[in-house]
Amino acid sequence: MSQNKKKGSFGSIITILIILLIIAGALLVPKIYRKYLKANTNVTEKTYLYIPTKASYQQLLDSVQKHHLLIDEESFLSLAKDRNLDSRFKSGKYPMIKGMNNRQILNMLIAGNQEPVTIAFRNIRLKENFAAIAARKLEFDSTSLIHLLDSNNFVHHYGFTTDNVYTMFIPNSYQMYWNISAQDFFIRMNKEYQKFWNPDRLAKAKALNLSPQEVTILASIVDGEALVDKEMPIIAGLYLNRLKKGMKLEADPTVIFANHDFSIHRVLNKHLRKESPYNTYLHTGLPPGPIMMPSIKAIDAILNHENHDYIYMCAKEDFSGYHNFSSTLAQHLINAKKFQAALNQRNIKK
Repeated sequence: MSQNKKKGSFGSIITILIILLIIAGALLVPKIYRKYLKANTNVTEKTYLYIPTKASYQQLLDSVQKHHLLIDEESFLSLAKDRNLDSRFKSGKYPMIKGMNNRQILNMLIAGNQEPVTIAFRNIRLKENFAAIAARKLEFDSTSLIHLLDSNNFVHHYGFTTDNVYTMFIPNSYQMYWNISAQDFFIRMNKEYQKFWNPDRLAKAKALNLSPQEVTILASIVDGEALVDKEMPIIAGLYLNRLKKGMKLEADPTVIFANHDFSIHRVLNKHLRKESPYNTYLHTGLPPGPIMMPSIKAIDAILNHENHDYIYMCAKEDFSGYHNFSSTLAQHLINAKKFQAALNQRNIKK
């Protein structure tokens, strides 16, 4: 074979190889692009993929399919298989954002880069209500949290009783992961409690001869009485005066709590007779636990109370939310008579 023919044959082979490479590239590049780089989220706004604790890989896939989160499931499944997603994914709440590709989605699920949940709570009356609110925002159910709060052994380890453990929850906004367990949620809230009760607050509580739990219990009563925040330090001083004198607190909000009838607008003698450790008309001193989750303002109102000699209070007859305060029973009876007359005039019987 001549030298020219050899060169020609070699050139033909090169040409064929180049053509084959071009064809292969034309077939493979779109497939690679679709598998790794092409946007694959079927959402117009941020949507969340929830993967429960102990969920199986099939449950993950079922959730993706059920909510139609992907444009091209085939390419996702192919890359998921390559990346061994079935044994590497982590539970949590994950944001599915428009424009995300398969590689970004898989990296997120494997690394556990979930988006934190913001949970806010304040002025919640009962711990059962609180547990239900927490369960609506987080993975655990309300009964798992209630079980902890009602466990003497568990709460005692953190310095509480089942009656006063509700004082541990400081109303605020907190960020945490959706799949936090009930126990880890409790531990997180205990850390927030320890931060809140800093040396300054602890010193003020000690000066009042009250524990942080007792301060919070009294604050819950003040919060129940005060419709106007600026009256809180005055009301706090009044109840502290009663405690110092060994008088019953005789706080209407505790009677309403004892009766478990939160529709009461007018406390009557039948309500006052309700036997309960929370009824401060029958029992001297603080009740065993809070009657609601008090605000931080109410807690600080106890610690920074107003010094005065008031020991009586009665709602003003103009229904402004303010109170008439007095240091003598005689003046209190005058104030009470005016308020009772105003209730009768408005036909408020219960």
